[in-house]
Amino acid sequence: MKLMIASDIHGSAYYCEKMLSLYEKEKAEKLILLGDLLYHGPRNDLPKGYDPKKVIDLLNAKQNEILCVRGNCEAEVDQMVLEFPVMADYMVMWLEGKMVFVTHGHLYNTEHPPKLKKGDVLLHGHTHVHICESFGDGFTYLNPGSVSIPKGDEVASYMIYEDGVFTVKDLEQKPLFSYAL
Repeated sequence: MKLMIASDIHGSAYYCEKMLSLYEKEKAEKLILLGDLLYHGPRNDLPKGYDPKKVIDLLNAKQNEILCVRGNCEAEVDQMVLEFPVMADYMVMWLEGKMVFVTHGHLYNTEHPPKLKKGDVLLHGHTHVHICESFGDGFTYLNPGSVSIPKGDEVASYMIYEDGVFTVKDLEQKPLFSYAL
């Protein structure tokens, strides 16, 4: 199974269109969104092409292909306009016999991790920084970064999961790093 994982669109129709175009090019089977879909938040500048109403239309057109968790910028009103569930704080996936705990990152993160055991993966967005880091408890933390408001090295990015490997890519599809389960 091939999955595309993206986070922190923050209402940018410009970057949402780019993300969905990459989703089609990658030929992924599902799009996993790690929250912060429509609102830019009080700590962020408006992203390029800020148009939450258009983002709603773009995402609703793919509603049967999207799995999503709630970000710190999601509210009940967002669920009223989006035609796929967006209010779950987390979801759990089993990939290659490993548990992958999927969340936004504002509730569960490396400082406040869920109950994980050696070999498990904590996958979240929120920081806008793509990263792969192993922790002493034996779990691995992965973050796809942000498609619209990158921080850190300022490279907008997303993640692909295929054949047991997570690969973070920039918006030109250039691989930045990979992690094999």
